[in-house]
Formats: sequence, structure tokens, C-alpha cells
Amino acid sequence: MTAKLLGTSVDICPVRIEHPTLAAIHAYWDAKRGDRAMPARADINPPDLREHLGWIILLDVLPDLSDFRYRLVGTKVARYFGGDGTGQTISQAFQAFGAGAIKGVQAVHRKAARDRLPVRARGEAAWLADGFDYFDSLYLPLSDDDKTCNMILSAFVFDYAVVRASSESALP
Repeated sequence: MTAKLLGTSVDICPVRIEHPTLAAIHAYWDAKRGDRAMPARADINPPDLREHLGWIILLDVLPDLSDFRYRLVGTKVARYFGGDGTGQTISQAFQAFGAGAIKGVQAVHRKAARDRLPVRARGEAAWLADGFDYFDSLYLPLSDDDKTCNMILSAFVFDYAVVRASSESALP
């Protein structure tokens, strides 16, 4: 199923994932879950994902899906957003982008957590602010009891060379 959210395409249980990093992380998550709805955080071994760690985000699901707290933000993702939101909630990390951005980012995380299904979002990120390029992202639920999603393993990819060059050119 594909829907549009703020000009971004959102797919529930994506069948085809083109980006090799997202495809690899999705396959890893799927293998770790086995016949369960979701793997547990303890099933995820960071060294297994070594080549993809810069693109990975790990979030805690707060009570009643009220918000999500960044536990880990990969270095490439931090570069894209101009800072590392580790320890912050989505509400805090996206505050500068406005209420619409907060609501949109929370919505894809809530969908993955509530429905306990993989969610993919991709598109132009101009709705955040000028200068944000095309992105592709994946949100994968994790659960300690296979009933309630308590964490989300996410990957967020973009043209790293373009973002790196533009941020370096802005340096004094």
C-alpha cells in the first residue's frame, strides 16, 4: 500500500527496495524476526550492520506512541540534518522545522510501531526546508515481547556526496 504524506511516498510492507543499504537492512531485520512479527533489539548485532551504521537510526517508542526518542543517529544521517539528535525526541529534534514536519515524521514512526510492520518513506524533503535533497528511508519495528513495538530500527539514505559537499562549502 502506498500513500502520500507531505509530498513523500509512504509504503507499508514494501515489496521492492532499490537502495542497497535499505535492502540489506530490511533483509537483515526479516531474517532476525524469523516467524515472529518483529525481532527484539537483542537480536540486532551492530557489527553485522557495520557497513551501514552511518545510515542507521535507533529510536525508543515512548508510552502511548506519544513520541519517539533517538537512541542512536548514524553519522551520515546527522550530517544530513546538520546535527546529532541522540537523546532528543522527534518533537525536540524537528522543532526548528515546524509542527508539520514533527507531525509527518512522527506519523511514519507511529505507523510502523502501531501496526508492527515495516514502513518505507521516500521523496523530496523540501517540506522540511530549502536545501534538503531526495531521501529514502525505512522504519522497522522491534519488540521485546513480539506484541508491543518498543523500538524502531530505521535507516535514512540520501546522496551523501552532495550533502557533504554542500555542508563543507558552508564552513568558514
